[in-house]
Amino acid sequence: MINRKSREEIKLMRHAGHIVALVHQKMKEVIEPGISTKELDDIAHKIIKENRAIPTFLGYNGFPGCICASINEQVVHGIPHENVKVKEGDIIAIDVGATYRGLVGDSAWSYAVGEIDEDKKRLMKATEESLYAGIEQMRIGNTLDDISGAVEDVANKGGFGIVRQYGGHGVGHNMHEEPFLFNYRVGDRTVIKQGYAIAIEPMLNLGCDEVVVADDEWTVSTADGKASAHFEHTVIATEDGPLITTKIME
Repeated sequence: MINRKSREEIKLMRHAGHIVALVHQKMKEVIEPGISTKELDDIAHKIIKENRAIPTFLGYNGFPGCICASINEQVVHGIPHENVKVKEGDIIAIDVGATYRGLVGDSAWSYAVGEIDEDKKRLMKATEESLYAGIEQMRIGNTLDDISGAVEDVANKGGFGIVRQYGGHGVGHNMHEEPFLFNYRVGDRTVIKQGYAIAIEPMLNLGCDEVVVADDEWTVSTADGKASAHFEHTVIATEDGPLITTKIME
């Protein structure tokens, strides 16, 4: 069952999303060669707690961090560690969630560390474009497949692999709610209704679609070792169109 969010729930989700956006704003400032993913996790934790929220990811099914920090060929669910430091030319995806008064904001962004090569620039640009193409379709009366197809079209145009085992999801009182949202067409004709809240999150690869899970049972990487990018916003369908909750509130 897909839960429709009330006006009050949307208000709280916007506040949770604002906190997530504050974390990403800080990530953009501090990510540079030599910083460890544990340092990034500590910074995120501090911001979330200062804003009277709870780190959604921390302890989720045993996950040990407040953020997922995934570098280069790592797609998602990278575990923050003091011995893992980014270097010039890397790209790093930071996924973060904050729970405020029982409602969740969830967003991921990929960042360049210093100067990156043209392939990684092209990958990041296309993945971000695919996110916004999907968001544009998050409209009352459209279908889930309209969102999935919009993401797929951008990926296919650039010749990028599409991660198929992971995708977007409903979000609200829990980080993962119905429905699951694929990043490619599957024929899902579920109609989007007012108040549906979905974390739209394309993950595109420079190479193949296939991924593998590390021995830590969390970190997901591309099977061919080529770079991956990940962008995500929490979006609610409203009468006025798609409402992105995971951005700084004016």
